Amino acid sequence: KLAGCTLFITGASRGIGKAIALKAAKDGANIVIAAKTAEPHPTLPGTIYTAAAEIEAAGGKALPCIVNVREEQQIINAVEKAVKTFGGIDILVNNASAISLTGTLETETKKVNLMMDVNVRGTYLTSKTCLPYLRKSRNPHILNLSPPMNMNPMWFKNHCAYTISKYGMSMCVLGMAEEFRGEVAVNALWPKTAIHTAAMDMLGGSGIEKQCRKTDILADAAYCILTKPKSFTGNFIIDEVLLREEGVKDFDVYAIAPGHPLMPDFFLDLETDMTAMEKERYGADGAKASTESASAKALSPVAETFRVIQGAMSEEYVRTTQGVFQFELSGEEGGTWYIDLKTKGGSAGFGKPPVTADVVMSMSSADFVKMFTGKLKPTLAFMSGKLKIKGNMTLAIKLEKMLTQLNSKL
Repeated sequence: KLAGCTLFITGASRGIGKAIALKAAKDGANIVIAAKTAEPHPTLPGTIYTAAAEIEAAGGKALPCIVNVREEQQIINAVEKAVKTFGGIDILVNNASAISLTGTLETETKKVNLMMDVNVRGTYLTSKTCLPYLRKSRNPHILNLSPPMNMNPMWFKNHCAYTISKYGMSMCVLGMAEEFRGEVAVNALWPKTAIHTAAMDMLGGSGIEKQCRKTDILADAAYCILTKPKSFTGNFIIDEVLLREEGVKDFDVYAIAPGHPLMPDFFLDLETDMTAMEKERYGADGAKASTESASAKALSPVAETFRVIQGAMSEEYVRTTQGVFQFELSGEEGGTWYIDLKTKGGSAGFGKPPVTADVVMSMSSADFVKMFTGKLKPTLAFMSGKLKIKGNMTLAIKLEKMLTQLNSKL
């Protein structure tokens, strides 16, 4: 269906952008890889040239272009090169994105600038530059990888700058779909669950992939959208919802670990994915847990958890973590608690830490116990608003890694 079509994809050297490119390449499409990784990155896989080789191998034609979407001239040069090489542009996928899940006071100005420049300004300028060529296409599409705009304050309070930047991409869809109605289709696509990419590994740490789906689900959903007529416009599409409508029944094929509870993605209220909640609400035999046993679980003693943590302390944990964590707990056994993994042999207990905390985590004492006993994933707690984190996010992720090692003892 996309044979001979030219797709201009930002951030296509890896992850979701590359998956969409490979899906289109199987039809024999031309792919412009507009990304900034020309030299191998020290920690992230792939460059525009390795992506080009994969696209050619899949049956498409590739044009790798060094594009940092923060630089307007680089966008213009790549678009001109694409038109010269392939004769036009039929589809634009605005996939390039920057993320920093930090509160207002913790977000450095340079991070704010990065997210606004890449997510909002980059999307806007790339769309603006491609539009004159898209209007000449038979079935032109712009697809932004951005969420439906959910005005629930919980999606703003922990990472206001990131939310503004992603909703900025969605507002481009809202405005441009109406402005170019009848000429160019403009839609947004967002995953229902977390997708396993290098960015997710960085945010969630080791083991996070079990709660994720493969990039293939977004590639399949994008393909469905991009092969629809240009009258299909102004939609905020969730991958799973669209694919179900298209007749897909088996979603296990998209799971990294089939059967494992999946983590809902940002900006979708938890009701949109009941998997994790149902695991907590129902017993192993599927019968509904009684309220008595649920409240007994909620009253699991925080002090006992800290006693076990103190007993499990080791020089190795201190050496590899080098962080001090303060917990502000509400509810039963609430108050201030700490884990010091920076000073000598480390320590844990009630009250403020002996030295200033690097990370302050606020949550209910019931959720704290669930988190430390492996019943609630810290990433899920954070994304669903149960856990608020201030301070060093890298150290917060290190603590999650330590938790997975401690779970057997707790």
